[in-house]
Amino acid sequence: MYFFFKRFLDIVLSTCGILFFIPVSIIIKLIYISYRDGGNILYKQSRIGKDGKIFQIYKFRTMVRDAEEQLDELLKEDRYKQEWEANQKIENDPRITIIGKFLRESSLDELPQAINVLIGNMSLVGPRPLVEGELEAHGGNKKYWKVKPGITGWWACHGRSNLDYSERLELEYYYVDNASFSLDMLCLFKTFIAVFRQKGAK
Repeated sequence: MYFFFKRFLDIVLSTCGILFFIPVSIIIKLIYISYRDGGNILYKQSRIGKDGKIFQIYKFRTMVRDAEEQLDELLKEDRYKQEWEANQKIENDPRITIIGKFLRESSLDELPQAINVLIGNMSLVGPRPLVEGELEAHGGNKKYWKVKPGITGWWACHGRSNLDYSERLELEYYYVDNASFSLDMLCLFKTFIAVFRQKGAK
């Protein structure tokens, strides 16, 4: 019954999210054009989902168009390399655009993931989807594979970027071990508060 109601809620809320996504994407595209950035406003990347299946995650692009190439250059510097290896992200990443900074702080960059939820390769609540190779980076723990990854989750509503990577994993594993409808509702409520306060979004 839990998974039935979880999927029902995913379909209803992701449909509402897509209706909101359409006008927001038009506005974002116009803003990017005004900054003379004619690139695609959507960004997609391969992630690992339930049962280890690979899928394409969608987000609003928050970085420059050649972000992957620039990352290769950044990781040649020790300060960026150490930070990336420790947290899988870079604090004050120079690749983030002015618009992208706003999208991240407001969490609007996550809105296109409503498409992933409606398709069924993600859920509203679950552990954050891992990039390929990240599972091996923290010991190859396959606990992540037991549930669908989520737009938000136990880590996302407990500080997000304010926590280090090991703390994030501890919270993600807690959710996998204790997934329930009441925990999902609590996650959604706490996420709403965190987004409203812009807590931990970077």
